Amino acid sequence: MIRTTVIIPAYNEQATIIEILELVAQQVVDGVEFEVIVIDDCSTDITVELLEKRPDLFTKLIKQSKNGGKGAAVKAGLSAATGEYVLFQDADLEYDPNDFGRLLQPVLRFDADVVMGSRLVASPITRVSYFWHKIGNKLITLIFNVLNNTTFTDVYSCYLLYRRSLVPAESLTTEGWEQHAEILTRAVSTGKSYFEVPISYYGRTYEEGKKIRAHHVIPVVWTMLVKRLSS
Repeated sequence: MIRTTVIIPAYNEQATIIEILELVAQQVVDGVEFEVIVIDDCSTDITVELLEKRPDLFTKLIKQSKNGGKGAAVKAGLSAATGEYVLFQDADLEYDPNDFGRLLQPVLRFDADVVMGSRLVASPITRVSYFWHKIGNKLITLIFNVLNNTTFTDVYSCYLLYRRSLVPAESLTTEGWEQHAEILTRAVSTGKSYFEVPISYYGRTYEEGKKIRAHHVIPVVWTMLVKRLSS
């Protein structure tokens, strides 16, 4: 059995946290066992109360003592992870856990080190969203591919699955939006086998809670460059 740790950071996700965990709990992949770690980033709503009523839906619940942002929550989750592989899952409903099986196929069949879930290559369902987000994503992906000699189509998808030993949690130096770039860059630089699979995507609008903005591109690109040159 391949143990896979699903990392789910959550901050004020009372509207969706139980629904997403129920979807995760429904996933059955032959040859894979899931460890589910939820990290509450000091929510001010009833997210924690809802979680504490449903301990059957997760393996571990980590309650941060102060709000440190998604990156800090991810590091806390990674420090507690025991799986051979790590898979990130947002606590909202933008990404569908029913894609877990598809993401794990390259691991089961080809012993992949890294698998990206792409919203831009034959995705079964993709919600039409912001034009400039797509342009920004394509720019980030292009820069990453040039720096790393890869052919990914969507490097800033939430669904990143990688072999945990490639990126020790204690070695991470970033905690903002750029942390994803640090993890992927380091996983690609130390791994040997990378794959990409199509996933569905139900993106939120800003009114529905979407947080990423144009200015986040700058630290992302800088992190990709620095981590690539230092690897």
